[in-house]
Amino acid sequence: MMDSQDNILEQEVKEEVNQEVTAPEVETQEVAPAAEEEASVAEEEAPRKVYETKKEILDRIKDIAHGDEAPQKEEVDYLKTAFYKLHIAEREANLKAYLDGGGDPNAYQITPDDDEEVFKAEMGIIKEKRAKLFKEQEAEKQQNLEKKLQIIEKIKGMITSPEEANKAYQDFKALQAEWREIKNVPADKANELWRNYQLYVEQFYDLLKLNSEAREYDFKKNLELKTKLCEAAERLADEPDVISAFHQLQKLHAEYREIGPVNKELREEIWNRFKAASTVINKRHQQHFEGIRAKEDENLERKTALCEKVEAIAAEENKGSGDWEKHTKQIIDIQTEWKTIGFAPQKMNVKIFERFRAACDDFFGRKAEYFKGLKDTFKENAEKKRALIEKAKELQDSTDWKKTGDKMIALQKEWKTIGMVPKKLGDQLWEEFLGACNKFFEARNAAGAGQRNEEHANLSKKREVIEKLKAVAEEAGSDIQEQVQKLVEEYQSIGHVPFKEKDKLYEEYHAVLDKLYKDLNISVAKKRLNNFKQNLKQVAERGENALDNERTRLFRQYEAIKQEVQTYENNLGFLNVSSKKGNSLIDEMNRKVQKLKDEMNLVREKIKAIDAENKEE
Repeated sequence: MMDSQDNILEQEVKEEVNQEVTAPEVETQEVAPAAEEEASVAEEEAPRKVYETKKEILDRIKDIAHGDEAPQKEEVDYLKTAFYKLHIAEREANLKAYLDGGGDPNAYQITPDDDEEVFKAEMGIIKEKRAKLFKEQEAEKQQNLEKKLQIIEKIKGMITSPEEANKAYQDFKALQAEWREIKNVPADKANELWRNYQLYVEQFYDLLKLNSEAREYDFKKNLELKTKLCEAAERLADEPDVISAFHQLQKLHAEYREIGPVNKELREEIWNRFKAASTVINKRHQQHFEGIRAKEDENLERKTALCEKVEAIAAEENKGSGDWEKHTKQIIDIQTEWKTIGFAPQKMNVKIFERFRAACDDFFGRKAEYFKGLKDTFKENAEKKRALIEKAKELQDSTDWKKTGDKMIALQKEWKTIGMVPKKLGDQLWEEFLGACNKFFEARNAAGAGQRNEEHANLSKKREVIEKLKAVAEEAGSDIQEQVQKLVEEYQSIGHVPFKEKDKLYEEYHAVLDKLYKDLNISVAKKRLNNFKQNLKQVAERGENALDNERTRLFRQYEAIKQEVQTYENNLGFLNVSSKKGNSLIDEMNRKVQKLKDEMNLVREKIKAIDAENKEE
């Protein structure tokens, strides 16, 4: 935000522009741009330098602060915007690197930036420099006003003595030259001052008793000069750079008003031609800035829509880490899109950014709190797993195969009951735990080589059971469920198989078993649903609200199952182990989830049946 001195200096620049472009016989607004448009003119007059580092910006700021050049508001504002854009990007990059490195979001502190302190100090010097320059310019303008008023009084005095006009001609030309040498005056006095000057100059020429040849020569020369200016103004209509054309027109107007009058009969004609050419340029200039304003309004609409999106995402409930990560990705995508959109109107640009940033900060702040609590849980789980690792290492060299084997299996079961830890640490702990378990079991297997014949026999028996299960899967009898149950019991009663064949056999067994259970569940579910539909009439006879009460009970049952499914799926999102035993745990959980989903579908069909019954009644 600009301080009061910045506002005063900006107004002074606008007043100078209005003074420079005002033509003698036309109102100011026909030539001068609107104040807010002029503030953008300098920005588009030439391509701006793109600053890649804060050091480049600081070097330029120091040159302005300590050099002899007058600070230009447009450049200073641009440098300020560029600096803080790099500054914010650098700060966000530091935060991201900290978080990616496993840092605690709540412990992060923004470190002071020496570059920012230097930037603020140099900007303070520039503000003082501009304030001083402003005062000097105002004083100079006031002096110029007094000088020009004195010139007008002198020309006015010449007009009061017509008989002396010829003798005073050289003095009159000297006053005109002196007038042209005097530059800016206060903007609120410029038009009135010019009109008075032009009035008395023309009156002097009208009274001048020069010989006709000299008089006509003067008028002719002025007409030629003004005609060339008209032609130059007309050519500007073909200038592709609207801003450049506008500034060239300002210079032409300054030249036009410094040229003396033409023959009285041609004055209005030549001025109308010049004014008509000026109007074309001014309209193009106005349309140009209307386009810029329209684009800024469009940018504001797009940014407002992005704010609403982030606010909606931040308002959504996050039931687990998966939701937090999903919403984080969505917000980061929106932030990326935000960076592709240009500036909004100046009065709204800061406000819309503050709104967007507030929504993002709210989301990421709550996310940090969530993961802080999760971090404490992870820490507790990691300690429990480390304790199991120590117990497994104490047992890994034991030769009491049966007793120690049971203990190892108990440790593995206990391991599965412990909650999640971060993936990288979880994989490391699992490998360490698995290494201790494998060391024992491999030693036991090596010692029990005599058992291999029995294990191979068990392998053949289990494969026979699997083949029988496959045959049952192809049948369509009514006693399939009983056959499956007997084969499962037979399979489970068979002892161990060779270790290397264990996983492959396990997968083959459960593949056919899953298919059978799926078919059985569908069949059983259909039967249960048909029985339910047949009993609906009996339920309805219990009372007026019996069906509604049954529907309410089923709906609660549906929600309970749904919540249980979500809990399993959330846990599965954390469970990611590389070992085959770990994968078997995932398979088992997936089977439970599918079974629950089948139960949900059955409950949903029962609810539909009740709704159909109510509609029929």
